[in-house]
Amino acid sequence: MRILILPLLAALALAQAPTAKDALSMQRASAAVISPDGNHVAYLLSRTDWEENAYGSDLYIADLATGKSLKLTASRKSVNAPEWSVDSKRIAFSSDRDGKQQLYIIPVGGGEALQLTDHETPVGAFEWRDVNWIYFSAPDPEASAAKDLKKKYGELTVIDDTHTMSHVWRVKVGDAIKQKAERLTEGSFHVTALTVSPDGKSLAFTSKLNPELSTSGARIEILEIASKARRTLATTRNSFGNLNWSPDSQSIAYTTVGEVENGFYANSHIEVRSIAGGEPKNITANFDEQPQIVDWNSRGIVFTGRKKTASGVYLANPKGGNPRALDIGSGWNLTGVTLNKAVDKAAFVGAPVNGNAEVYVTPALYWQPKAITNLKSQWAAFKPANRELVSWKSKDGETIEGVLYKPQDFDKTKKYPLLVVIHGGPTGIDLPTLAPDSTYPVEQFVAKGAIVLKPNYRGSAGYGERFRALNVRNLGVGDAWDVLSGVDHLVGQGFIDDKRVGTMGWSQGGYISAFLATAHGDRFKAVSVGAGISNWVTYYVSTDIHPFTRQYLKATPWEDMEIYRKTSPMTYINTAKAPVLIQHGDSDKRVPPPNAFELYQGLKDRGVPTRLVLYKGFGHGINHPKEAMHVMDENLNWFSKYVFGE
Repeated sequence: MRILILPLLAALALAQAPTAKDALSMQRASAAVISPDGNHVAYLLSRTDWEENAYGSDLYIADLATGKSLKLTASRKSVNAPEWSVDSKRIAFSSDRDGKQQLYIIPVGGGEALQLTDHETPVGAFEWRDVNWIYFSAPDPEASAAKDLKKKYGELTVIDDTHTMSHVWRVKVGDAIKQKAERLTEGSFHVTALTVSPDGKSLAFTSKLNPELSTSGARIEILEIASKARRTLATTRNSFGNLNWSPDSQSIAYTTVGEVENGFYANSHIEVRSIAGGEPKNITANFDEQPQIVDWNSRGIVFTGRKKTASGVYLANPKGGNPRALDIGSGWNLTGVTLNKAVDKAAFVGAPVNGNAEVYVTPALYWQPKAITNLKSQWAAFKPANRELVSWKSKDGETIEGVLYKPQDFDKTKKYPLLVVIHGGPTGIDLPTLAPDSTYPVEQFVAKGAIVLKPNYRGSAGYGERFRALNVRNLGVGDAWDVLSGVDHLVGQGFIDDKRVGTMGWSQGGYISAFLATAHGDRFKAVSVGAGISNWVTYYVSTDIHPFTRQYLKATPWEDMEIYRKTSPMTYINTAKAPVLIQHGDSDKRVPPPNAFELYQGLKDRGVPTRLVLYKGFGHGINHPKEAMHVMDENLNWFSKYVFGE
């Protein structure tokens, strides 16, 4: 009888956490867009289609007077980027429901969505600022010369020479469907973003020489819509973002890091520039984080910015002066804030500490958030871990913060295994909010009896520019200090089993885990490396973002091979001991697969247990549910074997 009861108790304990399939099936909210008249909020809810092995999203609309929501779309294909008409009667969105990304329009009351565009190439970013026109970007079709070359020589790519540019188009909004669009720009440049002036006379857009991520330099251009004449307003060696017009259509606000050489980790700031020309005004010079413009209205420029693991909302005077922080709840995280035309209501996707992200609406003048969705109900059958913030001192005295996951019945007198889950970036961040697992089965780890630490190591977002620069010429080395000191801090609290510690991470988190596996292999019982860098030289010559390496290591390999050696996990392969699981997309351009093969072969040659899983056809992320479930289950099995001893 005892033999039967013990497995049953173990099964009940695991039932407290969502399985990988449960977690990947949970809905998430995005794109909370309030209508201009402030009466409705359009938003998207994710959907997991296991039969099609695809993720999708559906469009919903909430009536703020009644609090009721209506699902507006039912296609198996995804809905993206909802945009309101200026009269608040219709919503435009993009979708590939007919095989290619096009624009659709649907009435607020529901009904069939009508396809507005019949463009030769997929529609990109769009804006519906004018009641009669929607403006959008789209890539050019394949040129006849390229077709001729392909016919003669077959499929080939000339690196740094074969590019498809995107340009600006507009389409008339009327009763007709599948309308042909009018082209507004052409030339040897690539449009990256656009926005139409409030008076409808001009369009501002950002562009660069080509779409390659490694290409530096950008421009802001002003297009006079009637004449199609355009002129350059601003240039930079880096990039521009967040274009916003002033209410009087005479100035532009945007974000930029300016002319610094370290654009990957430097602070951006908001600049305001008259469209007549002249010098820009930096209105967030004293703001030590990355501002994101929400809106420019009669009250000023509203923007958001991170405050460690929380969000802040600020109001800036376009003429200068220090921005003013607006009152929002302590610890809240907000994304995608939108305002109505009267600037008295706001919508956003947000979550408090230990709360699930929901769509909220609040008065804009004071903080009184009201949830429109009830996604937290998905957790009713489970007992999710409690999240709390912890901090400790790293080897060099820096204060490091992290999110600690504990079971609801945590007992400080017990000894728990510790699993460290490391975010990517490095300018990512982990937050103390409730969210479904998607790569690592954290909730299942906690249900099995582990404590989980997610460290916001040096380089993470939210802690200011100086902190983000602390791993410059110190990648891996300083990151390892932060993780190891975090482990030691928790061991010192008395509730961690020092002999059962594991680490894992994806992208930059995978790189740090690989570094820990080789340079500090005797500290861990098991390691998992997801899409991680193993050799900075291998990475530098094959990645699609070469400037990233040059900025963080301050040299090419040919200028300073020693810094590449010092920060590469492969340098320390002879001291590797812990078993390592390696997971990688076989078409990853960000961290190409040779990094995985190099680590795998080095570990094999050393006789270290290792397993390499390649995901066919995937890039840097595993973005189909079945393969994502395999990623999670593989990690559960790996750490169950080597840390839990199963």
